[in-house]
Amino acid sequence: MRSFFKIFLASLLALIVVGVLGIVILLGLIGSAISPDKVVISPNGVLVLETNQELSEQKVANPLSMFTKKGDGGTPGLFDVIRLVDNATGDDNIKGIYLKVEGNANGFATNQEFRNALERFKASGKWIYAYGENMSQQSYFVASVANKVYLHPKGGLDFNGFYSQVTFLKGLLEKLEIQPQIFYDGRFKSATEPLRETEMTPANRIQTNAYLGELYSNFLFNIGQSRKIDTATLHKYANDGAIQNAEDAARLKLVDGLRYDDQVMDEIKSRLSLSGTDKVNFVTLSNYENANEHRFRDNDAKIALIYAQGSIVGGDSEKETVISSDRYIKLIREARQDNDIKAIVFRVNSPGGSALASESIWRELTLAKKDKPVIVSMGDYAASGGYYISCMADSIFAEPNTLTGSIGVFAVIPNLGNFFKNKLGVTFDGVKTAQYADLGTASRAMTDDEKRFIQNGVDTTYMVFKTRVVNGRKLSGAVVDSIAQGRVWSGVQAKELGLVDRIGGIQDAIACAAKMVHAGSFNVKEYPEPQGGLEKVVRSLGGDMQSRMVKNELGENYSLYEQVKRIKEMSGQVQARIPYDIEIK
Repeated sequence: MRSFFKIFLASLLALIVVGVLGIVILLGLIGSAISPDKVVISPNGVLVLETNQELSEQKVANPLSMFTKKGDGGTPGLFDVIRLVDNATGDDNIKGIYLKVEGNANGFATNQEFRNALERFKASGKWIYAYGENMSQQSYFVASVANKVYLHPKGGLDFNGFYSQVTFLKGLLEKLEIQPQIFYDGRFKSATEPLRETEMTPANRIQTNAYLGELYSNFLFNIGQSRKIDTATLHKYANDGAIQNAEDAARLKLVDGLRYDDQVMDEIKSRLSLSGTDKVNFVTLSNYENANEHRFRDNDAKIALIYAQGSIVGGDSEKETVISSDRYIKLIREARQDNDIKAIVFRVNSPGGSALASESIWRELTLAKKDKPVIVSMGDYAASGGYYISCMADSIFAEPNTLTGSIGVFAVIPNLGNFFKNKLGVTFDGVKTAQYADLGTASRAMTDDEKRFIQNGVDTTYMVFKTRVVNGRKLSGAVVDSIAQGRVWSGVQAKELGLVDRIGGIQDAIACAAKMVHAGSFNVKEYPEPQGGLEKVVRSLGGDMQSRMVKNELGENYSLYEQVKRIKEMSGQVQARIPYDIEIK
């Protein structure tokens, strides 16, 4: 009977999946038949952008795009947004930008590149209106570039300065009788601090104060330039807690006025010479992308743009948020062996991960560099393993507020023996054919000899990492050793130290690559290729949907869940990873 039910349930599940896919394909065919071929932008348009739109490195396709109207193909990536804003600069049909200011889930460097594109748009003589009800610091950082920044009369503006907080798990592990068994190199390599400390070590406090101060200085400088307020005054506003309500923000000139939504709409209409009953021709980013997609096709591409976003892992994962070594070796090799591709731009946005996987990707990039220029463009993070896979490049670009460096490694091998025995009543026993056959098992504490073996492995990996940096950056061993030690640096600091070459964004890196190969005109071919609609639907039925459900259920606690999950994934492997998850508010 039990076998019957198992077969029955398996067959039922198969029928459901086949049925869902059948409906999806049918709707896709219907959608393709009824959807218009192309979106056309009418004159007197206003491009609508939102600060709360999460910008991944590469476009996130809409899994239902096959049966939705054109212009709803997904969320454009950061480079897509930059190209679209730059295109709108010379588009006579786009008169201005309406920036909806809400939350902001993007990192510092991502916001910097977005803001720089808006700055270029404004410099062309076109206007930007920004409006929001409650503005976070990061959203205001982007919005401050606008010609006019308006705040809801009963809204608010957060302007209290930055802070970075770490969640320490040592006390929890002690209560559970879990011994982490930690090995690391670099006195600033604080990735394991949450497991072995109850507060920040002096070294970690020094490095965090340093890069947080650099990020904050850049934040104040950009806002000060746009709002015509000196940075000392802005810092005083934050330090004194001077911005408590909307009236304070207006009085101290952080915004241009307090308005309701309808009043902002009336002002935009006036700017467009429209009457009170006329509608503003608002153009969504997706529609604008659809209308201009022909401009960004990769026909006759000369430059490869390879996006590397997420944690670095071994294997051949197809997840969009990980950099798996096998997959990226294939992508890099494909670009290397394509004779039409004259240069490679490697876009890195990664906190690091597996040291071995980083070495494998480094190797393939080194081979590519022998055939054609390789330029690295760093995003929010290019730290530890993220720097490992960057250091060999011909030239490295970073934003001022990129977090990079963290040249150091660590390993964690937990001892769960007492947890299982004393908390769960579970014990372990077994036999082995050699003394170290069970090295790394989580069921017992390691011996001194075993600890020495692991530490030797960590030391060796650290030496190899530093050697890669010495050779790639043409720095002496003594210099690299002094700026390594696992320390995290801002983009500005990294340039001063010689870890990066130039301050700039993804477009600057592409322009550099084009100049190196004397490409007067060129197209860019992007890797990996975006997934199609049906593939996204199938994926959403599996792990991606599961992740979203967990995230929705845990809310603000999801980051803690991810941290614990990541510790489990890191166990037993030498890691080149940035300290914990740096969260700055």
